[in-house]
Amino acid sequence: MTAAMEVLPQSDLSVTTVADIIRLALAPVFLLSGIGAFLNVCTSRLSRIVDRSRQVEPLLLGSRGTEHDRWLGELKILDRRMKLVSWATGLSVLSAVLTCLVVALLFAANLTRLHYSTVIALLFIVAMMAIALGFSVFLYETQLGARAVRVRSELLQHTVDDGE
Repeated sequence: MTAAMEVLPQSDLSVTTVADIIRLALAPVFLLSGIGAFLNVCTSRLSRIVDRSRQVEPLLLGSRGTEHDRWLGELKILDRRMKLVSWATGLSVLSAVLTCLVVALLFAANLTRLHYSTVIALLFIVAMMAIALGFSVFLYETQLGARAVRVRSELLQHTVDDGE
């Protein structure tokens, strides 16, 4: 404890000051909670895409002709979607890590009385850009997934003979 006190400069660090620092760091912590929820959505989506690709693989291997081409096309789309969700996840994790650094630097700046304001602002800006890009990639993936699920026109026009 004494060694830590020697490293930190003497300051008027009262309970009120620490409470103010925590209050200041609370908004980025709520942001981390939102990013965590988004990561949960990405993980669920990726899991469902992987499950579907595992269903399609044997169908592809057992098919020929136009049916084979259709399954191959779907598998290519699933592969693309997996990559996009992985990018969205990576960008979100990057944003979370940068947000953690923002919180840590907010405390460090107040404890050491050093001026990290420019670094903190830049880190926060990059964190917001990363999460915005992650959301954008995720939006693109959802649109790609919605287009891929379209019902084939021959199925929509299919009729059943009554046998009479």
